[in-house]
Amino acid sequence: MYVRIFSLRDFRSWEAVSLNLAPGPTVFLGRNGHGKTNLLEALGYLSTLTSHRVSGDAPLLRTGTSRALVGAVVVNGGRELGIDVEINEGRPNRGRINQSPTRRPREILGILRTVLFAPEDLSLVRGDPGDRRRFLDELLATRIPRMSGVRADYDKVLRQRSALLKTAGGALRRGSRSGDGANALATLDVWDGHLAAHGSELLAARVALLHELAPHVAEAYRSIAPESRPALLRYRSTVGEALPPEFADPDRAPLSDDREVIEAAFLTRLAQARTKEIERGVCLVGPHRDELDLILGDQPAKGFASHGESWSFALALRLGAFSLLRADGTDPVLMLDDVFAELDRRRRTALAAVAASAEQVLITAAVPEDVPAELAAVRFGVRAEDTDRGRLSALTALDGDDPTQPDLDGTVDGALR
Repeated sequence: MYVRIFSLRDFRSWEAVSLNLAPGPTVFLGRNGHGKTNLLEALGYLSTLTSHRVSGDAPLLRTGTSRALVGAVVVNGGRELGIDVEINEGRPNRGRINQSPTRRPREILGILRTVLFAPEDLSLVRGDPGDRRRFLDELLATRIPRMSGVRADYDKVLRQRSALLKTAGGALRRGSRSGDGANALATLDVWDGHLAAHGSELLAARVALLHELAPHVAEAYRSIAPESRPALLRYRSTVGEALPPEFADPDRAPLSDDREVIEAAFLTRLAQARTKEIERGVCLVGPHRDELDLILGDQPAKGFASHGESWSFALALRLGAFSLLRADGTDPVLMLDDVFAELDRRRRTALAAVAASAEQVLITAAVPEDVPAELAAVRFGVRAEDTDRGRLSALTALDGDDPTQPDLDGTVDGALR
């Protein structure tokens, strides 16, 4: 898989850019703060409908604008598909496939597969559990696009049930038997069922994914840090106490009926936790509270891993994801955001070997020396200037012909005609 045409408009510091790309390595060179990362972020957004840098869409819009557009023509096995997404302020985002509007933006998921490694990935090891859950869910949606809808449905039910818990808890604290409090308690059973139904599907999918991913991550870590302790992944669920003991066995492949087992256990745990949940006004059981444990030897990586080990584990997670997607039959587009400068010689060599084997790899770097010499690449210069419309980035070809003005039919500008 590779991106043949990449276009965006009014995305962060970019007013407009349209770019022809080819298989193999492409490098974007420029000083920090000039917009290199914004290019990879935009392409990553097209792949996952999320940013690796911010949780909301508002920062993605160029200052003074109310919408941004990102599009690409993706080649996979000789077949081309054009996809684009319109990111709107105060209105729902919109997606298109081959210029035809989709009912929901998430229908474009799976057409473009990417794996992005960035300095922010250190938070996968040292950050909050939410960072690791997000890593799993984004990879899950890449492989099984409908799981994005399952996660959205789960989040919607979670918000509704949380509101009911707060209403019921508030009534109890006031010693009131108000209608709102009584109605909230009466309808909790219904929302428990919805939460367990969506949550069990998400949880079963995460566990199945982890079973496939773990060997790839372990092998990637072993190749990066052969002298270090072995790397392990384990999923720790808030539903786990109610599950049969064999479900927690990391060596056991999930069975086809695990979802039904999980749903029954989910309902049991919700019943056990109800009093505490009402007292606190929050949902304490479900995938939104689970943890992906990263383990080195017999110790958790968080808090015990050295700086080098933490970088190795973060890199192994991304390389493991790349290897798993490749095993599905198609190379994802590999994107490396200013990471070679952060790595020592061994890790640079390991990452460069994977990059050299990828069908397409997009790299950002501050100086040419940060890119390993074995990655012979097409190069672009990125430079930003402050104007009365804010900071605007520009792109310059550093080698050969200028491929920054392709035929735009079917990409972002097609949405503007």
